[in-house]
Amino acid sequence: MLCVYISLLLTLSRVGLGSLQDKQTDFGLKVFSQLAHDSPDKNVALSPYGVASVLAMAQLGAAGSTRRALTAAMGFSLQERGVSRQQRLLHRDLSSEEGVDTASGVMVERKMSLEKGYRRALAKAFQTHPNQVDFTKPDQAVSIINSWVSDHTGGAIPEFLASGSLSDETRLVLLNALHFQGLWKVPFDPKMTQERMFHCANGSSVPLHMMRLTNRFHYGEFVTAEGVDYDVIEVPYEGDSLSMFLVSPFEPEVPLSTLSGDLNSQRIKQWRTEMRNVKRQLAMPRFTLNSEVDLKASLLKMGLGDMFNLATADFTRITTDERLCVSKVLQRVKIEVNEQGTKGAAATAAVMFSRMAVEEITLDRPFLFLIQHKQTGAVLFMGQFNQPQQH
Repeated sequence: MLCVYISLLLTLSRVGLGSLQDKQTDFGLKVFSQLAHDSPDKNVALSPYGVASVLAMAQLGAAGSTRRALTAAMGFSLQERGVSRQQRLLHRDLSSEEGVDTASGVMVERKMSLEKGYRRALAKAFQTHPNQVDFTKPDQAVSIINSWVSDHTGGAIPEFLASGSLSDETRLVLLNALHFQGLWKVPFDPKMTQERMFHCANGSSVPLHMMRLTNRFHYGEFVTAEGVDYDVIEVPYEGDSLSMFLVSPFEPEVPLSTLSGDLNSQRIKQWRTEMRNVKRQLAMPRFTLNSEVDLKASLLKMGLGDMFNLATADFTRITTDERLCVSKVLQRVKIEVNEQGTKGAAATAAVMFSRMAVEEITLDRPFLFLIQHKQTGAVLFMGQFNQPQQH
């Protein structure tokens, strides 16, 4: 079986790569929207870039109907002339961004031979070369993969795969790791942090620590295609190349899925164009999110069932030794937001705020958050915060 695993991490790119990045972002946002729709009351975190990267690696090895399905769902093909080079430049620009680390990895069964074309394509687009692993010793393979993920996430995700998650039928594991650590441009004063009630999506209310900051922010009020009003506030990180968007509906009863379903790269560009610089008092939770998801159900609903079926999957561009199909697409994300800044590993961040008064923006109920690279619009992390996690 072809096991595809995603270790979610952060992603960036540059202006010249806008077209590919927009398509990757749109695909990642669609996956998030599907996840959020299936878990309306739960916390969800995702790395859109991580999802797009791993499935792009699978797409490079796909042929026939499997390739057509992946290309249609993702909106781009790395097998087209010039696109692979854009992917390589995107990876390079992300890796050169201070505070951001991203890596791609390929673990292949040591007795299975890969097509030379696939090896070249991986090297060209993702600067990675396959590592041979003995999958007849599954627990040893799990340990090797977990070490790789830990090394590329600054130790934030030490145990990506659980014992027993691989079998001797595993032939290939595709990986993407993303790690982000950023300080706020203007930090929150810990002395201003107070315990306040947070009104959860399930109707309950629980106390949590709310950080407060009065400053000038980029802020805007917008309307979805269905007529739902919401506001967006941008909180920049040191260096100004990355920022977090916080997004929340005006009306408390509006579910976050209404907002996440309206998101795409063009909508985020609209925010940047129309937001204005205003003085606001921002109150937002100090929070940590740990998310672990199997994306198979969401990808099936997006028309990608072909690649999960051994009878229909076509990955002959990877190997002709034996027939392969995808068995799992896993992602783990860890995000920590405090007065100093944000730490994220294997995660896509979507940030959204709720509105109480015009002069004060208080996120005391469910909101979305996104962490974005300003120049290119690449969304590194995204999430919905519905309730505090129990420790």
